[in-house]
Amino acid sequence: MSQIKNENLDEQLHGSSDEKHEFNKIKSVRTADRTTRAVHLPRKPTGRIASLPILLYLVLAAVVVIAAFTGTLPDSMLAGFVTTILFGGLLIWIGNLVPVIRDFGLPTILCTFIPATLLFAGLLPEQLVLVVTNFVTVHGFLDFFVITVIAGSILGMPRALLLKAGPRFAVPLVGCMIVTFLVVGGIGMITGFGFIEAILLIAAPIMAGGLGLGALPMSEMYAERTGQDSSAFMGDLMSAVVVANIFCILIAGIYNGLGKRKKQLFVGFNGHGQLLRINGTRGDLTLPPKRDVSSFIALGKGLAIAGGLFVFGQLVGSFAEFLHPYAWTIIAAAVVKIFGLLPKEVEDAATDWGDLVTATMVPALLVGVSISYIDISEVLVSLSNPRFIFLTVVTVVVATLSSGLLGWLVKFYFVEASITPGLVMADTGGSGDVSVLSAANRMHLMPFAALTNRIGGALVLFITSMLVPFLAIG
Repeated sequence: MSQIKNENLDEQLHGSSDEKHEFNKIKSVRTADRTTRAVHLPRKPTGRIASLPILLYLVLAAVVVIAAFTGTLPDSMLAGFVTTILFGGLLIWIGNLVPVIRDFGLPTILCTFIPATLLFAGLLPEQLVLVVTNFVTVHGFLDFFVITVIAGSILGMPRALLLKAGPRFAVPLVGCMIVTFLVVGGIGMITGFGFIEAILLIAAPIMAGGLGLGALPMSEMYAERTGQDSSAFMGDLMSAVVVANIFCILIAGIYNGLGKRKKQLFVGFNGHGQLLRINGTRGDLTLPPKRDVSSFIALGKGLAIAGGLFVFGQLVGSFAEFLHPYAWTIIAAAVVKIFGLLPKEVEDAATDWGDLVTATMVPALLVGVSISYIDISEVLVSLSNPRFIFLTVVTVVVATLSSGLLGWLVKFYFVEASITPGLVMADTGGSGDVSVLSAANRMHLMPFAALTNRIGGALVLFITSMLVPFLAIG
């Protein structure tokens, strides 16, 4: 957990030399929290929930619950933050009570599906649901989180790693999509589901890497082709994406559990978070260790950089609509990093800000996404169809294994290439990325996950549009 050192007004008004001097001083500070892990990571239970003393947590939670049931919980960002942080912290704490299984993603799974289940059962107050939904969708918490992690991860990535990993990434990205479409289509034909139907109704929405490039536009295309209403397809498409996301999280948790047990099934199997297994200076090809201290000023600069990249992505995306604004943000951050357009201290500030948000906000985002996006009734309907489940599982497994194998062939570690682009292409997009990378304990791979979703998703949608004319009418 980051320890933040306050600075006086003079230091805020002076140049970077004073700031560096202060950072060098606080860098040596050792405190009881120095070895504390991020609240969402698997660990033995402690006397704290959401990093707060249990008694204090109970008081804050009681205030929020009473406000929610009395309809006085404000529909604001602050209320959204406290509600999701407290809710997520409790579920993470419960998940960490279970030994062994916690290493395989139980805390993340609880945060992802328990809130949606409670909503489905009518056990959440309406005001809480409204506040959390608006917090994630209207107030932009999802953008806030994803862009912050993208900016911090890319700017904190060694330049050599970015240059060497980027071009190679296209091989597993495109390859796993082609292999998955062909395999799932073939199995669909054998089982009577249909070759094109299996691709368009199951593989395509799953591999699009999110609802925005998956279920939503695909339902419109299919409706236009068949003359039906888009709602006739939305349930199946959404169910495929959500059910696939469950298996993605489970597989990610299994990879994390294997990593904790130091399992190397073959040479280049598990990089324990490192992408590449190629020759080079180790310091250039590995991610630097995370700092556990920063300053208020540095974090403020990091927020400004992340916000600026986000606005740039939105600006360019409004004119060049062939790529999602997230993709333009990634490209901008990569260009800034590759050409060294920012001072090292500013890059470090963006990285520190990303580390802070990653360490404290993952449970909050998972809870928000669960309440805002996941419909348990659709999941239950899909689970009652064995053929649907089988094809969904096949899609996830084939995408994962083919991505891992193709990535391994171009010198990625198998596990890391299986996770991104493999699992990331098959999850629910930005929110699914958080769940998968959190379960795998590889949140620093977020830039590659976002790149997978936006560029890979656009490619999937393009190929889907070419296949739609072959969809049976009636």
